[in-house]
Amino acid sequence: MINLEQLSNLHQTYPLQTYSITSVISSALCIGAGGSSGSLADKPIVRNSEGNLLIPASQLKGRLRHECEKIARGLKWPICYAPNPQSMCPQRVGLTETCEHKFKREEYKISGIDKRYHCLICQIFGNPSLPSHVTFDDLICTEEIDNIPEVLRSGVTINRRRCTVEERKLYLLETSPANTQLRFTGNIHLFNAPVFTGVLILAGLRHINALGGSKSAGLGWLHWELPNLPLEPTIWDFLAKGSVQ
Repeated sequence: MINLEQLSNLHQTYPLQTYSITSVISSALCIGAGGSSGSLADKPIVRNSEGNLLIPASQLKGRLRHECEKIARGLKWPICYAPNPQSMCPQRVGLTETCEHKFKREEYKISGIDKRYHCLICQIFGNPSLPSHVTFDDLICTEEIDNIPEVLRSGVTINRRRCTVEERKLYLLETSPANTQLRFTGNIHLFNAPVFTGVLILAGLRHINALGGSKSAGLGWLHWELPNLPLEPTIWDFLAKGSVQ
């Protein structure tokens, strides 16, 4: 594993802040890997090279961006529409002239990088023309591998049109053991991030109550243990003025 803090040249050029987060899984977790290797499951649970269960950084980042978008829109900030590159900043194809005008505000200017306008979310997570200022580690389960037995759950495919079970469509899912309070720990790294980044990320994480597949069936439900960051009232005041232009 590469530790970003050990890359001295990068650390000197881009000030780095690292925050440790932990997700505690309250139910069984089902985050499947492609293909079946060494397991009877049609969808085995994803693991790293050492066999530890993990929550992929890509899944966490995508879900967190979606939650931060909802929060920002709720605060009346104009936000582009990911993940289609054409509908994201700075292109925003498909917006009416009235909607596009709302993006032309001082808070959306990036000095020294791009003279076009970028919404708050793109300023944090990036877009096709703007680099991301936040990166994520995989969340790795801290429990010993030998203490986590293989758990298989059976399921069947449902024909939505006929509302009946499809014939010969039995499948097996591998999950983590249920009700074991497994802990998954990793880091979030911020590089020259805007001052409001920490607030939105922590708020977005608190909106994520489940990860992985079969959430509606009760899998992947969790709660977070997050750092207690000193957040200045001025940041909350800034986010609260989303509708003011």
